[in-house]
Amino acid sequence: MRQLYSFLFYISMPFVMLRLLWRTRRNPAYAKRISERFGQIPFAVKQNGIWWHSVSMGETLAAIPLIKLFQKNHPDIPILVTTMTPSGSEQVIKNLDESVQHVYIPYDLPHLIVNFIKQLKPRLLILMETELWPNVLYYCHQEKVPILLANGRMSEKSANGYARFSSLTQEMMENITVIAAQNKEDGERFVRLGFPRERLVITGTIKFDITISDDLLNKAKNLRSKWGLDRPVWIAASTHPGEEEIILEAAKKIPNALLILAPRHPDRIKEVINLCQKANLKYCLRSLGELPDSATQVFLIDTLGELLLFYAVSDIAFVGGSLIPKGGHNLLEPAALGLPVITGESLYNFAEIERLLDTAKGLIKIKASEELSREINELFQNTEKRDQMGNAAKNVVMSNKGATEKHLTLIEQNLKDNKQA
Repeated sequence: MRQLYSFLFYISMPFVMLRLLWRTRRNPAYAKRISERFGQIPFAVKQNGIWWHSVSMGETLAAIPLIKLFQKNHPDIPILVTTMTPSGSEQVIKNLDESVQHVYIPYDLPHLIVNFIKQLKPRLLILMETELWPNVLYYCHQEKVPILLANGRMSEKSANGYARFSSLTQEMMENITVIAAQNKEDGERFVRLGFPRERLVITGTIKFDITISDDLLNKAKNLRSKWGLDRPVWIAASTHPGEEEIILEAAKKIPNALLILAPRHPDRIKEVINLCQKANLKYCLRSLGELPDSATQVFLIDTLGELLLFYAVSDIAFVGGSLIPKGGHNLLEPAALGLPVITGESLYNFAEIERLLDTAKGLIKIKASEELSREINELFQNTEKRDQMGNAAKNVVMSNKGATEKHLTLIEQNLKDNKQA
């Protein structure tokens, strides 16, 4: 089955390249470093280290604290981080700089992956969340490279998709050394797909181990003071097409409040600006250094890596990817800051986190613009309810910390067991 997958991948490469070129229309960064996607490493790679792969920005941000903590314990072990997207690459460069080596991961074609592994000679491959590539897994297993799926998650929707290709999925499951699953439900789905139960470890999600620094809180306080605004602020973060219209309509019905709007993909900012103009809402742009004033209704965040700062500036958070069938985005960053969290109902990527926040009454789910504006207006008017929700959300985060240390233990064990170590 893997051979058929590889054959189909080979013949589809013209379409893969066309898709890559199409993506450059919105994000010119996709046109750069294309040779890396064909396995060319533009520097002398440090061998016998850890190959760490995270697909995009979200997975990379989750991996960075774990990487930094590992580096403190093992400054002599080299790390090469691969990503697939420019946004993920940008976070690696920004947060890890020259402490790691970094390239895009090659396409999952046999000859590219074999050559890549020969260049790296890794002691361990760490994949973040649900990055399952048949040839990567197969050839690492052939070279006796341990494979850890870290912070592993598997939604019911994804599990059903993998089950359609049971033979290929079974082979992938057998090639993985250990899965550190976020919760029992995710773990059971991996087992259902063929992963040996004795190699499954439930660690919780490392996203609970978020650290809110005093420096961040001071920056947020100073920024809000710099704006000179004496009015409530709410944020709509990680939004997608089809959600901004709902959010902007709600913003019209929330008097005297500033909306901070942060699209999931900042390259869509022109599209979002058009929506603001159609809604007759006054806006300003973060990338231009513009500051919201008393007449500004929407502050558009078209930069990367500042979302946590703008959560800290806000009083209430709406998290996107949830009003459309995207499965939601990270609910824990606003929760860790003690904000009431509002989302839509599509949260299958964060089902356990949703359950915990919902049970603790730190989460509100809505379906439409009218509900969104009503809930936010009520929270602005009822400060006691707002504080109770925020504290409940923060307590969920605090009581579920510890996954990072469990992951470090697994990494240590697999490095020790590997004969190359």
